[in-house]
Amino acid sequence: MGMSALETLQWQDWSSVLIVVAHPDDPEYGLSAAVKEWTDAGVEVSYLLLTHGEAGIQGLDPKETGSLRAAEQRAACDVVGVRNLTILNHPDSMLVYNLVLRKDIAREIRIRKPNAVVVSNFDVEAYGGLNQADHRVAGLAAIDATRDAANPWAQPELLQEDLQPWGAEVIIIAGHPEPTHTMDLAKDSVDAGVASLQAHKEYLAALPDPPKPEEFIPAFLEVEGGYAAAFRVFGR
Repeated sequence: MGMSALETLQWQDWSSVLIVVAHPDDPEYGLSAAVKEWTDAGVEVSYLLLTHGEAGIQGLDPKETGSLRAAEQRAACDVVGVRNLTILNHPDSMLVYNLVLRKDIAREIRIRKPNAVVVSNFDVEAYGGLNQADHRVAGLAAIDATRDAANPWAQPELLQEDLQPWGAEVIIIAGHPEPTHTMDLAKDSVDAGVASLQAHKEYLAALPDPPKPEEFIPAFLEVEGGYAAAFRVFGR
């Protein structure tokens, strides 16, 4: 399906978006350019990271890596106007789908009250290969937690925390090979998306074949006549 056949994402009336991912840097592969569009328009965008990414740098102790990557993620958030960053302590590379994880995500949904919950592609096959295990768990847990957050009979402990049910309008999957919707991006937003990935300096430097953000992100987002982000969108 070409970009011209996609529906235009109607986000202008949103007040809040929650992005749920497994690791620091996960929002920075094109999605953060859309985040900049939203925050520039006054939408409150919050990030929920399920791990600190502490297993992500070979040769560096996980305790050091976790704090380093958290700091890099905060810098990346600053670039695109994200004020609310929550990082949980689930184990990097060993993220497990369970009700505890779902409850942690549902809690954040009830706190942030988003119009849209955004996740990354959680298919087994993704990004030209086999998707990383944490990505698969994070996406699946997040879509189930979105329903938990809206259901007063699910995750009853959250009611004891005085967190009332909240139903997001849509669930959005970024990086999906069969998108349904598109949104235009200004060049400034694309530039901010590049800078947000560049903020993960130490992490990228530790990769054996690091991507060049200034090259692949604009190429990934480029469409005829400008730039756009594409998403697969589901009603709750």
